[in-house]
Amino acid sequence: MTFMDLEWYWWLAIVIVLAILILFKIKFMKWWGKRQREKNNEGQGKWGDEE
Repeated sequence: MTFMDLEWYWWLAIVIVLAILILFKIKFMKWWGKRQREKNNEGQGKWGDEE
């Protein structure tokens, strides 16, 4: 069985690779957001708005 001149197992491989990439992107975005929040909070002094 072919679809757009590719066998079914190639489509399966493509779908699996895309799913893994999407999961890694989600994990990276969560890590990056957490890192940015920590970086912003790190600059604040004992009294809050003090720089």
